[in-house]
Amino acid sequence: MNKKFLLASAFAATFASSVTMAAERISIGTGGTGGLFYVIGAGVAETLNKHLGDTTARAEVTGASVENNHRVAAGQMTLGLSSSSTLFEAKNGEGPFKNTGALDVAGIAYLYPAVLQVATLDGSGVNGFSDLKGKRVSMGPPGSNAAVIATRLLEEYGVFGDITPRFLSYTEGVKALVNGQVDATVVLAGAPTSSLIDLDSQTDMKLLSADVEKLDSMIKKYPFYQVTQLASGTYPDVAAPVTVINDPAILFTSGKNDQTKVYNITKAIFSNLDELSQVHPQAKNIQLSSAPNTPVALHPGAKAFYDEASQ
Repeated sequence: MNKKFLLASAFAATFASSVTMAAERISIGTGGTGGLFYVIGAGVAETLNKHLGDTTARAEVTGASVENNHRVAAGQMTLGLSSSSTLFEAKNGEGPFKNTGALDVAGIAYLYPAVLQVATLDGSGVNGFSDLKGKRVSMGPPGSNAAVIATRLLEEYGVFGDITPRFLSYTEGVKALVNGQVDATVVLAGAPTSSLIDLDSQTDMKLLSADVEKLDSMIKKYPFYQVTQLASGTYPDVAAPVTVINDPAILFTSGKNDQTKVYNITKAIFSNLDELSQVHPQAKNIQLSSAPNTPVALHPGAKAFYDEASQ
């Protein structure tokens, strides 16, 4: 009887432990494997797995910002990466969220600047955005913020109605450009990013530089964007500064998530930035000083950590 009792107790303990582990499973919505969202999300997952007890964290491949906001708000994922603009619009039921209404999302941390990079090939005859009229353009993954911003930018130039859009992942877009299936491809990420590093290594890549006047006009309509420049040498083929739209990357969660859980997640990340910064050069921009600067209210758990850390 004692042996049976011990076996039953061991089974019960194992079952209870597995339930606890399942309760601490953390899924992180990122983007395509060729983009920086995935690299940073995988780094965050590794940090949480190493430094947050009884936790299994995993970066999930998704269509990026728009999809991540929907799935995190619905409780299908614990955390998500989003551009600042998409998170703002999700919270306020604007832009691509007009039909679904405002989502209950909350900020955890400002991560790093993310810029819209539009690449073509030298010798293609595409030297500026106006030259995209009548061309085939990979706009980024379907449902992604890259597609949203690229659409707005091309509308500002008056050419969006005259292009043939294709909605491909960043890796697929680069492949299509190399193979002559599109004339330009869009990537929204910190620079340099892996898909364009790969493109630059294969071809004579050209990044399109936007007119400041066009971007200023666009920002009047969408004030959450910023104008910035990529320095010459960001990629080997970039010999002069490139003017681009910046839409910072944000780590966020559902407003319904447990405060203690979000506090522990935030603490684990920002107590181990030395490790996280090694996953990509852009990860070095993740800093405690700028982390609270999210476009929507911080989750109470994240705010509690920052308040504590500032004392």
